[in-house]
Amino acid sequence: MDNFQAIILGIVEGITEYLPISSTGHLILAGSIMGLKSNAVDSYVIVIQGGAILAVIGLYRKRVGNMLLGFLGKHKAGLKLAINLIIAVLPAVVLGLLFKDTIKEQLFSPTPVIAALGLGGVLMLFASRWQRSAFHEGNDNHSFIDIEHLTWKKALIIGLLQCVAMWPGTSRSMMTIVGGMAVGMKPKHAAEFSFLLGLPTLGGATLLELYDSREVLLEMNMLAMIVGIVVSFLAAAIAIKWLVAYLSKHGLALFGWYRIALAIVFAIGIYGGYFTLGNNAASTSEGGDTISSTESPITFKNDHCPAFPVADHVAPSTITGPTTDCQWPTASS
Repeated sequence: MDNFQAIILGIVEGITEYLPISSTGHLILAGSIMGLKSNAVDSYVIVIQGGAILAVIGLYRKRVGNMLLGFLGKHKAGLKLAINLIIAVLPAVVLGLLFKDTIKEQLFSPTPVIAALGLGGVLMLFASRWQRSAFHEGNDNHSFIDIEHLTWKKALIIGLLQCVAMWPGTSRSMMTIVGGMAVGMKPKHAAEFSFLLGLPTLGGATLLELYDSREVLLEMNMLAMIVGIVVSFLAAAIAIKWLVAYLSKHGLALFGWYRIALAIVFAIGIYGGYFTLGNNAASTSEGGDTISSTESPITFKNDHCPAFPVADHVAPSTITGPTTDCQWPTASS
């Protein structure tokens, strides 16, 4: 992988990690277009996702600092936020450990991925319209809430909805933003909670995956890794700032239509033979040797969360927004 390819993947990872549009889907498309072999994409994406995580820490350093102070007993609101994040991440951890293999076997194929992209788009088209009729400004049970007033029960609901993102192609960030809106948070506040929830979700999974892939990572181009991390950090910071500003004035409809369009692109690309997702069916040549219908297909086997399945994207996740399609994708050909 050369530096130009490293920059392209860094931009794709950074921009799509926290947007509710499936980061792994875009990485598959980018890798296919550039003709990258799966092993290179596999290890590289694991590393550059760290840049996207650092972007959240940098932009929300005050909240992160308050949470650290909370654990020391010096900031009550920070402790409450930290506890809510822990509660929200637990369902994905538990279900991920229990159903990781089943998810890979049953849902990692073109049809479920395309369906998740399309259905997720439809869900987002109706989410904002429904919320406007369900919540309002005020001080009753149907008024909007912000992060400071989020209860542990509502944090748990968001965490449970995040588990839906174990369905590859769904998007971790989409489900957590929609989950936040479902419990009464405005889109802007729901997105901010989604970003913060990505710290334990993506961070923990990334560390586990880095440990498992340590031998492969030692052989990677160090300059390409540094370039990718920096580019991913900058792209993620820009994407996060833009998304918060956009959601302050608009709803999720734009992303809903985009996901539907992406589903159509995947359907045409996969069933038209332009690129592949998953293993190709093997056939047998006259000599009896097993052959494949296509050459070196790119197959993403994990989606942003190896040990805690939460896929936010187009591949199964093992916990993976705006991680984010749960989220770090790994590829194999």
